[in-house]
This record gives sequence, C-alpha cells and structure tokens, in this order.
Amino acid sequence: MHVSERFLQYVRIDTTSDPDSTTFPSTADKQLPFADSLVEEMKAIGITDACRDEYGYVMGTIPSTIKDYTGPILGFVAHMDTSCDAPGANIQPRIIETYDGSDIILNSEKNIIMRTSEFENLASYQGKSLIVTDGTTLLGADDKAGIAEIMTAAEFLIQNPQIQHGPIRIGFTPDEEVGQGVAHFDVQKFGADYAYTLDGGTLGELEYENFNAASAVVEITGLSIHPGSAKNKMVNAALIGMEFQSMLPTFERPEYTENREGFTHLIGINGTVEHTTLKYIIRDHDTVLYEKKKAFMQSIADFLNHKYGEGTICLTIKDSYFNMKKQIEPHMFLIDHVVKVYEELDIQPHIVPIRGGTDGARLSFMGLPCPNLGTGSQNCHGHFEFACIQDMQTSVQVIIKLAELFAK
Repeated sequence: MHVSERFLQYVRIDTTSDPDSTTFPSTADKQLPFADSLVEEMKAIGITDACRDEYGYVMGTIPSTIKDYTGPILGFVAHMDTSCDAPGANIQPRIIETYDGSDIILNSEKNIIMRTSEFENLASYQGKSLIVTDGTTLLGADDKAGIAEIMTAAEFLIQNPQIQHGPIRIGFTPDEEVGQGVAHFDVQKFGADYAYTLDGGTLGELEYENFNAASAVVEITGLSIHPGSAKNKMVNAALIGMEFQSMLPTFERPEYTENREGFTHLIGINGTVEHTTLKYIIRDHDTVLYEKKKAFMQSIADFLNHKYGEGTICLTIKDSYFNMKKQIEPHMFLIDHVVKVYEELDIQPHIVPIRGGTDGARLSFMGLPCPNLGTGSQNCHGHFEFACIQDMQTSVQVIIKLAELFAK
C-alpha cells in the first residue's frame, strides 16, 4: 500500500487526546480502536508478533533477514494521538496533485485560505503533491505521517527479504500530545537497543536536543465581599492572577522567542473573585535557565503571598521531560547514520533543536537513546496543517536505509 493511501485512512480516524482526562489512554474510546486496527494491519503484512497491551501500546517486529544476527536492534516509534489544539474529528483531507505556489483555498464557503504571505514554507513545495484539510480541522500528520511511513517501510522490508537487516522493532504510543506518551512504555519489552521517533516536521530534520519542560498551576484564593461594602476587605483573585502574569518577563513568551530561547507560556486562565487558576508551561533547552524560570515563578508566588497573606497563592510546578542531548551524545553514531542516509538520498540535513518534546526525549532517559526524524509535515496542531506526499515517500526510504545501515 502506498504511504499516502495509508495516511489518508489513518487521518480520518479521530484519535484526539485529552489533557484533562484522568484515564490512560486519555481517550480510550478513540485511541484503542485505532491501536487495534494497526495490530491487525501489522499482522496482515507479516508482523506475526504484533500486539496491543492494556495501556494501548502497539509493538511488533520486522523479522531479521540475517541468520544468527548479533548486532544492535533498531526500533522506530510514532504516536497515535493527535493534538486537541484544533478539532480532530471529521477530517476531510484533500490532495493537491501539483501545487502551483499560490494561495491555497481550503474552504471557499468559510473563506479559509492558506496564504503564502503568512506561510512562507509553502514556497519550497511548489511542484509537489500536498495533502491539506478543509480548513475546519487539523490534518493529523502529527503523527500519523510517522505511523504511515513506518508501516509502509515495514511492508516493503517484509516483501523484499533480499534486503539485509536485523530485527526491527516497531512501537506506536498513545497520549504523546498530552505529555504521557511513554508513561507506561515497557522499554525492556520493546527490546531495541536504539530507536528513532518519526515525529518531526520538514524532511531532513534531525533532532537530538529538546526543551526541558515543566507545567505550572497557580491557584489563587480570594475573598468575595459585596462591592458596596468591600473597602479594605475584598481580595480579588482574578486581579491577583493578572498581577501574577504581569510580573513574568514579557519577552520570555513564545511569541518573542526562537531557536534555543526558552519561554514561560500562559495556556489557560479561569477565575472569579474568590478563586482563579492560571496554567502555564515552562520551557528551556538550557538546564540552568530552565531552573531559573521555575525559581522566578516561585519567587513571584512568595512575594504575592507576603503581600496578600499566606495561602493566597498555591503554586504547583511539575517537571514533564528533559533535554535528551546528554543521553544522545554518548551515541553520536545515531546522528552520523542519519546524516549518511540523508546524503545518500540527496536530503539536506537540518540538525535543529526541538522547540517542544517527543516521546524520544523521555525514552532516551529510560535507557533507549532515541533521536527524532522529520516526516514531511508542516503547520502541525492547526487548521493549516499539511503533508507532502513526495517527502513522505522519501521518509519511507530513510527508514529502509537506516535498517540496512545498522546491520553493517
């Protein structure tokens, strides 16, 4: 099956994860049926040990074509869920067979247009085939492009046993988008020595640095008094929340940062006079700066508690994941192998820090070094997401050639 055909099948299935859920997977009614369908597809192409565990993890093995293979075991990983940042149900993908470089009308009825003036990355896709949405949902290329590429490469390797490679482990994870993608991942059961996540954007991306990441919740307790008699009595939690936010550095917000610059991002606020909650994410590639950002937020909480009374502010900060760079550096051949394959396929390598995180970051700290590769997708988590068919096809070749290279 062609990679684009697989991809189109996958994205029509709603697997949106839910950050507010208390279950695992967070949307079992959506993600588990998709996981089961992948297991059946894997078995159909010859992956006889394909299975799904109680948490929703899908694993299987492309059998070795080398008798008595003793080399390192390689794995490929992608995630099944999609982001809740945009609707993920009733996705209507459309193929633009040959993109002409102009603005793309996604939805004429709703006047939703992907404009080249706003999305400069479109320029590099002129003459290629793109899969876009109807402008009302995300596409789901993050990360169903990765799944489609891994599955297509697996089918090709099984159908072509003359290609020499060791056993290749495949893993598909739930809940990556809500930061829980490997919370119950059994590294020992997976059985790979090294792996790559297929969860990047532009073809040629190669990433082994990511943000250190934390979440922060600010709970503010106020005192509601009738405004007619509130003088010297009312404590307005909503206004204190505004004050808390105003004390954070303006230019350390996402909209002012790039490359390795970190940020503190207010992702939600909900409140009344009596109780207000602010939710943040904290990010930085540099560990020292990351710790300073957390400490500064705590200093604001301490100051406001001193100002308004102890217990007014309750700040909870939780680490989410860490920069995998120090876990990859002892195994830099993982990077060298990819660069070699990229050059062989005439792909320009883009070794860039991830302004986010992947399952590979946490897997690297769990003993499975796991850099991240591009999949040929763009503008993820939004209505203007798209995927390039030619780049997805090339990503399949990257997987195949890495499988060969690791056996040499």
